[in-house]
Amino acid sequence: MATKATTHPTLLDLANASDPDGKIAVITEILNETNEVLDDMVVLEGNLPTGNKTTVRSGLPEPTWRKLYGGVQPTKANSVPVTDTTGMLEAYAEVDKELADLNGNTAAFRLSEDRAHIEGISQEIANTLFYGDEDLYPERFTGLGPRYNDLSAENAKNIIDAKGTGSDNASIWLVVWGPNTCYGIVPKGSKAGLVHEDKGQVTIENVDGLNGRMEAYRSHYQQKLGLTVRDWRYVVRICNIDKSLLTTDVSTGANLPELMFEASEIIPNLASGRAAWYMSRTLRTKARQQAANGTSSSTLAIENVGGKRLITMHDIPMKRVDALAADEARIV
Repeated sequence: MATKATTHPTLLDLANASDPDGKIAVITEILNETNEVLDDMVVLEGNLPTGNKTTVRSGLPEPTWRKLYGGVQPTKANSVPVTDTTGMLEAYAEVDKELADLNGNTAAFRLSEDRAHIEGISQEIANTLFYGDEDLYPERFTGLGPRYNDLSAENAKNIIDAKGTGSDNASIWLVVWGPNTCYGIVPKGSKAGLVHEDKGQVTIENVDGLNGRMEAYRSHYQQKLGLTVRDWRYVVRICNIDKSLLTTDVSTGANLPELMFEASEIIPNLASGRAAWYMSRTLRTKARQQAANGTSSSTLAIENVGGKRLITMHDIPMKRVDALAADEARIV
């Protein structure tokens, strides 16, 4: 199955390897709980302090049919150097010292209060992974959306138009994560995953807007992350899905299982990495309903992997990403 195709590290794997006391790993697990895409994304250390420089193959060498006593001209592949940058996401969490101490387990209470900040970081990462655009927001990294947003571009072969024309369109993504396909990056020499620093007890000035002060505990969170698409053939976007037209019997709107089948056939080799579908809750629900309604022998399956329920379509896990619930303009 595509779910077991690779053992390359995720953010949690890197955190476990870099933090022997396990504290960062625990925080990274919380991050994964709120954002399923981080369970799959392969993350590697970049070769630059600000990102990663790699070579993307843009053309293959042409072989020669040689006849006896005929020569063969040497050829080479065409490649293009690409530099991807990383972004730096930070947050401070503060809690009243007296409130935290009343709990009896100050550290556990602080972490429970910090979950909101971790959730905010998780949502921002997911949003940037799919919609981040350095041309509009230079401090962020460029996600998948701006790389697959032109039906006349060279990579348009990997963009399937679901024909939606409304203003509430959505996308389903098929990504094969791997070191030679598509992967997340952290800057060279930096810590991987969500880094937590306990700032301890601090005095907060002007806490009430009237120059009042308060003793508090402060935590600092930082996440450095970027994205590299080494081989664009291993990402497929099903775009222009008009959400308002979707029906269970496909009487109107897109036929999601058929489009997903088409997308899976575009990938050269699903065994080249860790493959997964990414979509909003609405689209995942409708895709499951359409698949179940269409045939009794559909490719929809539900398994239990590591104590978690895993829904697959065409043997590829279907993951929910709430950031993809955003309304998208029609891609042309």
